[in-house]
Amino acid sequence: MVAIRKGEKHDLPQVLELVKELAEYEKALHQVTNTVAQMEADGFGPNPVFGFFVAEKDGSIVGISLYYYRYSTWKGKRIYLEDIVVKQAERGNGVGKKLFDQTMQFTLDAGCSGLVWQVLDWNEPAINFYKKYNAAFDEEWVNCSLEADQIRELLQR
Repeated sequence: MVAIRKGEKHDLPQVLELVKELAEYEKALHQVTNTVAQMEADGFGPNPVFGFFVAEKDGSIVGISLYYYRYSTWKGKRIYLEDIVVKQAERGNGVGKKLFDQTMQFTLDAGCSGLVWQVLDWNEPAINFYKKYNAAFDEEWVNCSLEADQIRELLQR
């Protein structure tokens, strides 16, 4: 039996382990620099910037859904789903569906106009999962980012 609940501070060590499992799956473990202390400050400090749900089975966290608010000038307040991660051994058992359903319900309960996320173009299992929900896949927009080191260098010019 898997139970879904709101994530709590004491869950963060297991949450970070799941994040690392996802990064390893995506062949990018070397890019994970986050720490439990940073997640605690960011998620449970005076101005939390993210929230999460956990899927718990037999007292162990087997999945997470981590989200935050974003604002669309066209649509208003929305939820951005940063990650759904389910332990390899639990995939295909409905854990991801329970987490996604809870995140969708939270989106409505929070008065948001919608839920948005990204999926890697090679992650066929995830793409097929989202297709079951009739999710819209956008091929127009290009992802862009700057790392803090790049920003510092650019601002020093």
